[in-house]
Amino acid sequence: MEPVSTTSSSLTAAVPYAQMELAELVVLAQQDDMRAMEMLVKKCQKNVFLSLRQLLPERPDDIADLTQDVLLRMCRSIKSLRNINTFKYWLNRIITNRYYDEIRKKGRSLNLVSMDAGLGEDEEPRQTTRQIADDGPSPDEVTLGGELDDEIRKAILNLPEQFRIMIVLREQQGLSYEEIASLTDTSIGTVKSRLARARGKLQEALKPYLATQ
Repeated sequence: MEPVSTTSSSLTAAVPYAQMELAELVVLAQQDDMRAMEMLVKKCQKNVFLSLRQLLPERPDDIADLTQDVLLRMCRSIKSLRNINTFKYWLNRIITNRYYDEIRKKGRSLNLVSMDAGLGEDEEPRQTTRQIADDGPSPDEVTLGGELDDEIRKAILNLPEQFRIMIVLREQQGLSYEEIASLTDTSIGTVKSRLARARGKLQEALKPYLATQ
């Protein structure tokens, strides 16, 4: 990968802010370029909102405020990001930390539900027809109609919390197993087994709708 130039003028002279990659905007934002910061916020806002909405489905009225808080934290700490190529992971750490803050505020821990799975926490999942394959479309990418889209969202929201966060980080955010394990303070084996269970439950919930397509 070509290194991103650290000279603000060289970036802005060549490419309009709206056409810049996130890495370029991060570089400029770290140099106190407010227009770059505004564009970075604009490009990240929807993704942050959707993640929080899926993670906290019981709090629909608070998602907009929580989104703004995450984006504010991003802006305030942007200069602490040393490797701009890890921006996605870094932003997801802010999102995940904010999510855990809300869990702790309510005096709760993650709702640990077995979902009747037979896998041990660190057991490697075997590929079965009940799973949604990694290289298949993510839940947000399936657009077979408004009704099915709604059912996909409902199916994700009905997952227990510790499975839902795995699906959000993997399928929506596209993080690696290693990154998810780090963000959730679990092992890679646990990440894989929980994803396998979650995908199985999603496919089971969506089976009546997929069968008609």
